[in-house]
Amino acid sequence: MNGVHVVDSGIACALGSSMEEVWPRLRRGESAIGPVRSFETDRLEFHAAAGIPDLEAGTEPNRVCALADRALRQLRPVPADTFVIWAGVKGNVEYLQAHAAGQPPPAIHLPRQYRRWVCQRLGIENRGMELNATCASTTVALAIGVEMIEQEEYSSVLICAADIVSRFTFTGFAALRALSPTTCRPFDADRDGLSLGDAAATMLLAGPATIAEHDYAPQARLTGWGIANDANHITGPARDGCGLIAAIRAALARAGLSTEDIEAWCAHGTGTVYNDAMELTALERVFGQKRFPIFSVKGAIGHTLGAAGALETAVCIRALQERTVPATAGLRLPEERGTGRVSAEHQSFAGNNILTTNSGFSGINAALVVEVPAGDEA
Repeated sequence: MNGVHVVDSGIACALGSSMEEVWPRLRRGESAIGPVRSFETDRLEFHAAAGIPDLEAGTEPNRVCALADRALRQLRPVPADTFVIWAGVKGNVEYLQAHAAGQPPPAIHLPRQYRRWVCQRLGIENRGMELNATCASTTVALAIGVEMIEQEEYSSVLICAADIVSRFTFTGFAALRALSPTTCRPFDADRDGLSLGDAAATMLLAGPATIAEHDYAPQARLTGWGIANDANHITGPARDGCGLIAAIRAALARAGLSTEDIEAWCAHGTGTVYNDAMELTALERVFGQKRFPIFSVKGAIGHTLGAAGALETAVCIRALQERTVPATAGLRLPEERGTGRVSAEHQSFAGNNILTTNSGFSGINAALVVEVPAGDEA
């Protein structure tokens, strides 16, 4: 067994608090997007998100920690010397809301505090780093984790992120006119914006020695990755897809794969006019007219910000195990370039790999190749 493997993971989102709950609903094309309940939206034009209705702080320091705990509790005991990367994007939203209301701020609200809390929660050494690459945060964190293990800096790396639908983020996206007034419809000809969603995701990476020592059953390998910045705009993607193209080509090269080898693509697929058009442009620049399954989960669980990349990687692993990609929820009439690629129904495929990509503010683009090579356990 060679390379760095995903050996454990946990997810929580509006469709459920485990892959066992989430996967069949994704496969059927169900959507958790509905009216926002956690704060008032009466003065806005937008009123929908994929919120978790029973998400309360309880015994945890705040709602972000309560959400992250739902993912963390799914893990087996983590090696004590694991390096932790916290990649949540807006953990300070509860501080901002408390400050605006004149209430005492929560004890935990900074990235380093969340990372320290994860280590304490798992009972492991307090070491790690914080990373914010906007909506590609956990995608970038996974790539960094693989490199750290390959370079023998650490034997195991845990990536963790949680982001909630807050008044701060919701009104911010509303001001950008990026939210859908109805519901997110990735790659639909009439798409009109994104929907936000509550989610947490955590993923443990390990090399061969740690896998053997702790008797892990590897789920998949991350064989290729690429990170690029298009330097186009603080929020808007480059319309020619140059940054995403560079990230995908770097990931394929590192994985030793050609464009003909890629069997399916988990797209960022936010449902905004410009993001989806940019992705389809990049698709045709890299893959030409190749027709293969493409899907987005954001019509089902919303845009989950920092958690998106790791959560979608976990979905890709299950898709590889089932040899099926889930339906793209919300899709009604595919954009012309998406015809024969994206579908409102689940799609079967016969391959051993999936490309997954994420793009974010400030021009960041990241790509991963998730693979189950012949002879590996999955």
